[in-house]
Amino acid sequence: MHSPRPIHLARGGTSVVVDTSTAGLPSILYWGPALGECPAAELAALASASVPQRVSGSIDTPARLTLIPQESYGWQGTAGFTGQRGSGFLTPAFQVTDLTAGENELTITANDDDAGLALKIQLTLTDAGLLRQRLAVTNTGTEEYEVRSLLAFFPLPDSAQEVLDHTGRHLRERSPQRHNLTTGSYHRESRRGRPGADATLLVAAGERAFGFERGRVHAVHTAWSGNHQYIVEQTPSGDRFLACGELLLPQEMSLAPGATYAAPDAFGSWGDGLNELASRFHTEFRGRPEHPDRPRPVTLNTWEAVYFDHNLPTLKALADRAAQAGIERYVLDDGWFSGRRDDTAGLGDWFIDETVWPDGLTPLIDHVRSLGMEFGLWFEPEMVNPDSKLARNHPEWIIQTPGRLPVAARQQQVLNLSIPEAYDYILTCIDDVLRTNDIAYIKWDHNRDLLEAADATSGAAVVHSNVEAVYRLMAELKERHPGLEIESCASGGARVDMGILRHTDRIWTSDCIDPIERLVNQKHTGLLVPPELTGMHVGGPRSHSTGRTHTLSFRAATAIFGHFGVEWDISNLTAEELGRLGSWIDLHKRWRDVLHTGTTVHADLPDPSMDLRGVVASDKQSALYGYSLTGSSASYPPGRITFPGLDPMTTYSITPAAFDYEDQGQSGLAWVEAARNGAPLAMSGRLLGALGVQAPVLFPEQSVLIEVRAQTPERHHTS
Repeated sequence: MHSPRPIHLARGGTSVVVDTSTAGLPSILYWGPALGECPAAELAALASASVPQRVSGSIDTPARLTLIPQESYGWQGTAGFTGQRGSGFLTPAFQVTDLTAGENELTITANDDDAGLALKIQLTLTDAGLLRQRLAVTNTGTEEYEVRSLLAFFPLPDSAQEVLDHTGRHLRERSPQRHNLTTGSYHRESRRGRPGADATLLVAAGERAFGFERGRVHAVHTAWSGNHQYIVEQTPSGDRFLACGELLLPQEMSLAPGATYAAPDAFGSWGDGLNELASRFHTEFRGRPEHPDRPRPVTLNTWEAVYFDHNLPTLKALADRAAQAGIERYVLDDGWFSGRRDDTAGLGDWFIDETVWPDGLTPLIDHVRSLGMEFGLWFEPEMVNPDSKLARNHPEWIIQTPGRLPVAARQQQVLNLSIPEAYDYILTCIDDVLRTNDIAYIKWDHNRDLLEAADATSGAAVVHSNVEAVYRLMAELKERHPGLEIESCASGGARVDMGILRHTDRIWTSDCIDPIERLVNQKHTGLLVPPELTGMHVGGPRSHSTGRTHTLSFRAATAIFGHFGVEWDISNLTAEELGRLGSWIDLHKRWRDVLHTGTTVHADLPDPSMDLRGVVASDKQSALYGYSLTGSSASYPPGRITFPGLDPMTTYSITPAAFDYEDQGQSGLAWVEAARNGAPLAMSGRLLGALGVQAPVLFPEQSVLIEVRAQTPERHHTS
């Protein structure tokens, strides 16, 4: 048995203090900025000072917010664990049996012998300063036990007064929404079999009106690509917390004796502003062994250029123009496989259509490769059209309530990849295409939500088992084909999470490439995902999803920070137009290393029509910012723009990207004119962050990129 004492975990600028003396399971007393050295006596005093008083009308021993809060110890808020054995109801009462602590990790085991359950909790502070929770429960009884929920709890400080989460739809994912944190429970969940276009990327709570640059804020994320739930709650006794985990369907996690349910990893981040909070997630991604370690190839995807009109001469001509513009990867989208002339048929029949491709894909692939580009191919492995040989031969492989297909979406249904034969069939089909063709990249799509997600024979829920099957399938394909990269696309951005990104190399942020929509979408996707894993493409002059028309400079400036690409029929561009696109691609390549390794920042500007974002190099010697005017400004000329993230003691020159900026004002702007005359203004990072410069006059829906470079070596101070 362990000796009850407070434990201090510290790493990555974060401290977590855990009180191990609380009834049942330990309690997190503190989670936030590093505390430095904390003597044992001081930690013991903190634990003692955190014990609440008994008050009238309450239970004799006030309940504590423990790692898995339990009703058996007086907790009356959302329970950390629920389940049942047969028809009986027994509330577990877990007690710690072992506790192992290190400098940045704490492992706790707990049992309830009467309930026949064992619990394991692992708290880890990662190098990036994220708090990761891994939870698992084992059935130690002699009969089956159904787990209904197992949630990770993260405490919030009293300063947390406001909640940020996201909603959305197809073509408008990750739209932010805010509300006050009041007494009661706010519950977000996804029952779509994937996170969904309306899913919240994370749930954050912080000081009132917290922004990107300021205001203490905490957030949690579930690393899972299926059904999930997020909770932010304040109890009548004043406890505030975030909780998250998988949302399990009835009987979905019935454990046989000896079996274990391991909940998805839950991650918590904090920051003084969302910039700092997001940077911890970005650092975490970049520290993974599977993180891409080569420059992200500039990509052309053929979808909005040709749709289903696959024609070898047309596609070769498109490849010629792509190579001339400096594109490095060419991706053939939907329409190449058997019977796929539109979206009503063919899914599941993953064989090259000989009527469209009589010589296979080889002529196109060879042409693309001869131009120095990689070749990528679109698949939708988890889906099936009822009008397909696969569906006709194996209707039992389709997810459905026995005897009834779910309501169709995009004329398709979903395969049950937890059936070994279905899994093997899809693996073999994709593997055969990859083995017989020079393919470096898969765009892996998932174009519908799951409904009535059950096994066609048994009726058992299959969301959890299918998510695990998809992870295994991706991993096995990568093992068979070293160097293969996979993009996670799900009707655009309906499956964006740390679970799928363990097996993929980027996400498609949204099917909407309209820069006005993308400014918001990309800003909030970036709370979790670093730019090098975020597909950002230049669409055509007229958006296919909104009908808006925008200049190339606005479209490109919006896309340039991420995994850059083109989603546009460029085959008919004039030499001048292609040259302008090529200039943007060249600019991206010049800045690519900084953009994909540096710190992403957003400025908190008072005018909502003004947007400034950027990436600061890890050594703070350079930065690229984009300033956009999304609507007419409240003032004319507009106000100042500031540049967050720079070293306050370094002097920087500030210059607009020359080929991009056209002044819309009545006269020249002093700092712009100075740069054009070869003598850019020099200002310290402190001044650029605190006061900035006068914003250039732009028309609505225009952008200008601004290059900031250190003029002098970085200076250090001791104040």
